[in-house]
Amino acid sequence: CFRYIELSNGLKALLISDLTQSESNREPVAKEEEDSGEEEDGDSESTNEDSNCVNKCSEGVKKNCSSEKQSAAALCISVGSFSDPADLPGLAHFLEHMVFMGSEKYPAENGFDAFLKKHGGSDNASTDCERTIFKFDVQRKYLREALDRWAQFFIGPLMIPDAVDREVEAVDSEYQMAQPLDSNRKEMLFGGLAKAGHPMSKFFWGNAQTLKNEPREKNIDTYERLREFWRRYYSAHYMTLAVQSKETLDNLEEWVREICIKIPNNGQPRADFSDLQDPFDTPDFNKLYRVVPVRKIHALTISWALPPQGKHYRVKPLHYISWLIGHEGAGCVLSLLRKKCWALALFGGNSESGFDQNTTYSIFSVSITLSDEGFQNFFQVIHIVFQYLKMLQSVGPQQRIYEEIQKIEANEFHYQEQMEPIEFVANICENMQLFPKEDFLRGDQLMFEYNPEVISAPLTLLTPATANILLLSPEHDGHCPLNEKWFGTQYSVEDIPEEYRDLWAGDFPLNPDLHLPAENRFIATDFTLKTSDCPDTDFPVKIIDNERGRLWFRKDNKFKIPKAYARFQLLAPFIQESSKNLVLFDLFVNILAHNLAEPAYDADVAQLEYMLFPGDHGLFIRLKGFNHKLPLLLNLIVDHLANFSTAPNVFSMYIEQLKKTYYIILIKPDRLGRDVRLQILEHHRWSVMQKYEAIMADLGVTDLMDFVNRFKAELFVEGLIQGNFTSAESKEFLQYFIEKLQYNAPPAEPPVLFRVMELPQTHHLCKVQSLNKADTNSEVTVYYQTGLKNLREHTLMELLVMHMEEPCFDFLRTKETLGYQVYPSCRNTSGVLGFSVTVETQATKFSTDFVEGKIEAFLVSFGEKMVNLSDEAFQTQVTALIKLKECEDTQLGEEVDRNWFEVVTQQYVFDRLNKEIEVLKNVTKDELVSFFMEHRHASSRKLSIHVVGFGEKEKETHGDDQSNVSELIFLPASPVLAKASRITDIRAFTSSLNLHPYHKILQ
Repeated sequence: CFRYIELSNGLKALLISDLTQSESNREPVAKEEEDSGEEEDGDSESTNEDSNCVNKCSEGVKKNCSSEKQSAAALCISVGSFSDPADLPGLAHFLEHMVFMGSEKYPAENGFDAFLKKHGGSDNASTDCERTIFKFDVQRKYLREALDRWAQFFIGPLMIPDAVDREVEAVDSEYQMAQPLDSNRKEMLFGGLAKAGHPMSKFFWGNAQTLKNEPREKNIDTYERLREFWRRYYSAHYMTLAVQSKETLDNLEEWVREICIKIPNNGQPRADFSDLQDPFDTPDFNKLYRVVPVRKIHALTISWALPPQGKHYRVKPLHYISWLIGHEGAGCVLSLLRKKCWALALFGGNSESGFDQNTTYSIFSVSITLSDEGFQNFFQVIHIVFQYLKMLQSVGPQQRIYEEIQKIEANEFHYQEQMEPIEFVANICENMQLFPKEDFLRGDQLMFEYNPEVISAPLTLLTPATANILLLSPEHDGHCPLNEKWFGTQYSVEDIPEEYRDLWAGDFPLNPDLHLPAENRFIATDFTLKTSDCPDTDFPVKIIDNERGRLWFRKDNKFKIPKAYARFQLLAPFIQESSKNLVLFDLFVNILAHNLAEPAYDADVAQLEYMLFPGDHGLFIRLKGFNHKLPLLLNLIVDHLANFSTAPNVFSMYIEQLKKTYYIILIKPDRLGRDVRLQILEHHRWSVMQKYEAIMADLGVTDLMDFVNRFKAELFVEGLIQGNFTSAESKEFLQYFIEKLQYNAPPAEPPVLFRVMELPQTHHLCKVQSLNKADTNSEVTVYYQTGLKNLREHTLMELLVMHMEEPCFDFLRTKETLGYQVYPSCRNTSGVLGFSVTVETQATKFSTDFVEGKIEAFLVSFGEKMVNLSDEAFQTQVTALIKLKECEDTQLGEEVDRNWFEVVTQQYVFDRLNKEIEVLKNVTKDELVSFFMEHRHASSRKLSIHVVGFGEKEKETHGDDQSNVSELIFLPASPVLAKASRITDIRAFTSSLNLHPYHKILQ
């Protein structure tokens, strides 16, 4: 049920009640409580580590299938970074941070976060070019109070000067974390091409230089300017609000009117940039820009700046064009480039972010990941793109294709699964800024009307003469004398060579290999809900179990949509015999996906999703979508698996691409830190660095085919089918694997976990240098190993980390300003329990040894906090975690994720949530405090992992050439950590340790 209201202060709100008709006729019961955790991390294939809780623990809490649901609210303000004053770049983004830091009514700095954590909630905010969005979710019982606390950000934020000085460091840390990302660097360079005075050329991020150092030098009062910006732009008549809850609409309206009417209206017209058209109509735009990337990739982006297209949302012309330019079937651009082994991926279109689409322009871009050979022939790649666009212009918009896209989008809209409430309201409150009332819920999803003139208008502007070309390649290193101001991106600029300029200016011929796509055979037409052929069950049941495979099944009887999920793991234990095998496995899965890309693309655009994933112990195949055509897609995948082959040029292309992939992983501090930690903890785990070494060896097609034949010869296939299938139909999925692959059963059921090292009862430190000398970012993770524990201790650990989250954020980020990312984590490492605290910082500000000292200080203060924890605070947190686990699934995929985790780890405790809830109901405060204190003894099994960035606070790092990423550089510790035993040879260290047996958390 929905209700639209407008307050007298100008704020507009859409109220969404999740009550059914029968529920809304009853009086609400005061003791009812609804809440939800955020969606599980999703990487349920990573069975070795952190499958339950990867990041902040409550974000990984798994949810039950009950009638409870989270409440959520989101507010969109029609102001963003375009409105930054010229002398304070990043002010809009900074203000988004600052309003969270307490209010006149609720002055505690982290009071809102603490309130949400206590009641199972979360919050976030984001600043775009012309809009800023704030959102939160919480248990229903606490929605009204949360709404009141949250609204104070817009009624009377505190923004004290001391908090301003500290929070600017968080903004600066966020900026420094963004620096090594090529996508951000490209945007900053591209924005700089806009006309002088256009807001696109502004520095949106903000950092310590623009928000603290330079203002002080110029006697600019940042504190007062923040308040001035807030008064000018955080005005009620710029705001749209969406609130969703299992409350009556009358209740929601009463609360919103009572609370939000206090938000001031300054009466001023909203910021309007629509008169600043054609920002990229400059001589600098239509040129070739060569860029040195951070990652070792070749990437080509061709962009056009078009008139703003937002007003044409009913036709969506750019969506039509991008659907064609991004098509991967026969006759399309990518299909031809793949045949030539010039490209691996292509994205075409408009992302609909504020950067890509705003009131001054709309961007249309074609981004292509090139192979080495594609880079050498990049002008010919560009020519093929131009030939395809010319073909589209010559044939004009096609009603058949438009209606096919329209049908696919309509099917998906009609049968879409629910979003998490916090994401749904965030989407709706932004839609309220963009569309009329009748289209708030559908304006961004549906194609309403075919209009060839509206489509032709932007299509005819996509010409060579108006294109900007951006070419990224490590080959440009040393040849790019220019530096972008804010991110330091090295680039050069040159005119398009005369040969191609003349070719594209003329009437160049079309390419006969490029044509429109054929009719799509994967579009579902049967949406009948099937009658079950077996008794309904609450959990999956085993319907096949033999020496070659096992299949679990559950017919959906809750969501009642014509969709299904099918997941399989193909276990082959020999994969882990060597790092060479793992490289060949990665190659196999990449090339299999390459071979499937064209024949399976129609399924992909028809909302049949598939993913192939090389797991630690086997191949994962995941499918979901309309059940009508899902068996067609699975058969296609299995057929290509059975008949796998590859050409030498395709093999070579993916060898080069995998080298780059491994390199990209290794130069990221967080990924390197994880790699080092798991290499220490998990027995016989091959690191990414070892895979990088192995791929540098002389591998050939024969090696790959020998590996694939061995893989297909002996397998154990296990799967899960859930949704709109009968058990008889589900059995056919596994039977097709067996019949088509004709594989043998392994002599014993393969393992799905690693064995884990038992850490010594003392503190060990492994401190390594980051592998990217241009990256200031460091990461410190302090890990405590608990050991082989049962379900009770694992549940205790979830509760402990939930208690830890807000104090961790307050101590390490808000007060100590160590970095933008600070968080505690539950660690389930192949069944072995532990917890960790992680801080991502910068070597320009702090040494990792200093950060570790602060983590220790936090743990000391947290221990004191736990000892003094009141019974009420303890019980509140227990209740919050119980409610998170009781929260209803918003879509079938959440239930599938939970069940698949049990299948993929071969634990099969499908009612794990119920068991965890029973543990929580009888856990005591003393038990939790004792559990934490057990980790704080001198004999604790403690492991610190430092990945050290490059900056003035780190004296031991070596600024030598780091192009070789196949060797770890171990660094000494400062006297602060003199008592820690250093690890300087991982293999030597682990060879002396005891090894835990395989362990599953079953009871």
